[in-house]
Amino acid sequence: MQLTEAETNVIKDLQTQEKTCVEKYRFYEASAHDRQLKDLFHRIGDEEQEHFESLGEVLKGSVPDVKAAQTRMEGYNPTVTYSAGDNSEEKKHDQFLCTDSIATEKLISSTYNNDLFRFAATNVRKLLNHIQTEEQNHAEMIYKYKTANGMA
Repeated sequence: MQLTEAETNVIKDLQTQEKTCVEKYRFYEASAHDRQLKDLFHRIGDEEQEHFESLGEVLKGSVPDVKAAQTRMEGYNPTVTYSAGDNSEEKKHDQFLCTDSIATEKLISSTYNNDLFRFAATNVRKLLNHIQTEEQNHAEMIYKYKTANGMA
């Protein structure tokens, strides 16, 4: 598969965003107080790394098969770490990380939604749509964590 110059630039931009997401989730994993939240950030960081690598494959001329994005999120039911009345600095810090992460996922999802229309190749559009769905799922998992822990 041959990409146009414009398509190549879009993929490179998306890859830069994915690299930033990986770095952000690794940073958040290290700074979160709750072990469960650390694990969630690690999991999402791994998926962002997969996105980065998938986009790299597109730049090399092949489009990887997409996995079912829905199944990765299924079964995610966070347990309560922080009570609703907990006003600790740890909870406030973890809440900030969650809120910022959701904002990032919204932005990234929106970017994929716009950028996928720049491609004529159906398989590339499907890949970008798949990644967009996973970004939405990341936000949903973080929101579930916030809800379970009285942060929403």
